[in-house]
Amino acid sequence: MTELTVAAVKLLLVVGAFLVLPLLVGQAEHKVMAHMQSRLGPMYAGGFHGWAQLIADGVKFAQKEDVIPAAADRRIFQLAPGIALVPYLVVLIVIPVGPGDEVGVNLGVGLFFALAVTGIGVLGAIMAGWASANKYSLLGGMRVAAQLMSYELPMVFAASSVAMAAGTLSLTGIVGQWQWWWLPWQAIGGIVFFTAGLAELRRPPFDMPVADSEIIFGPYTEYGGLRFAFFLLAEYAGIVVLSALTTVLFLGGWKGPFLDGFWWTLIKIFALAFVVIWLRVSYPRLREDQLQKLAWAWLVPLALVQLALTGVVRVLIAT
Repeated sequence: MTELTVAAVKLLLVVGAFLVLPLLVGQAEHKVMAHMQSRLGPMYAGGFHGWAQLIADGVKFAQKEDVIPAAADRRIFQLAPGIALVPYLVVLIVIPVGPGDEVGVNLGVGLFFALAVTGIGVLGAIMAGWASANKYSLLGGMRVAAQLMSYELPMVFAASSVAMAAGTLSLTGIVGQWQWWWLPWQAIGGIVFFTAGLAELRRPPFDMPVADSEIIFGPYTEYGGLRFAFFLLAEYAGIVVLSALTTVLFLGGWKGPFLDGFWWTLIKIFALAFVVIWLRVSYPRLREDQLQKLAWAWLVPLALVQLALTGVVRVLIAT
């Protein structure tokens, strides 16, 4: 095949994964939460175990009227859902699934690119909060901004530790350098990275920006129909991207105890997505002061400890 054909096939595979994997995570969340909380949940849509309920919800969103508040900034209000969703599609292009050419684009600075673009996705919620002309939405947007500033730093520190250990910013290169003993060596960084990623996605217990008991639904209060569905899809796409990045950086990507291949990447991604759902069911929402204290009093120092530990081990190996 020509290079253009290979690029087109890779692009189609990435888009297909972007359309399918978030929906699978969303369906899994419905069913896993239902079983954990001893309730049935929707069981009749589509037949077996209500598998088509998510599709039914999508049809419902598409049929709803598209309403824009009279006082809203129309252009920003309309752009915000796309800004929240599209960056996660772009990030998937640089995440390697398997060895060799099993990646959309193998960038030499793939880690830097992935962290930069995921930060853009958070701006969609900030734009929605500001543009909605609603005081609850504005409060939610301000909380999103505060969370982004607090948790971006430990996330970058933790990712920098892995890049230092591997000696490269290439995501494919990091997996290529990964060894099994990196699990205990980079464990602190992995926990910090995953926790900070959850906070940036505003997933429970870090969902203060959308606290329904306080500010209705935060930045998304004025949204309905497909625009609201895009924000939900962005959340599930964010879970897939966070799980994939954690897999590639800290769990060895496609490497396994036997028969390395893309299936190990998918298994690890869905295992981490299960942990995300489990945390939502298990822990109550943090207060705003608790959320900020966790970032600055715990995650940032722990990330710095991981950086120091990585530096020491690298020096010892080099000598």
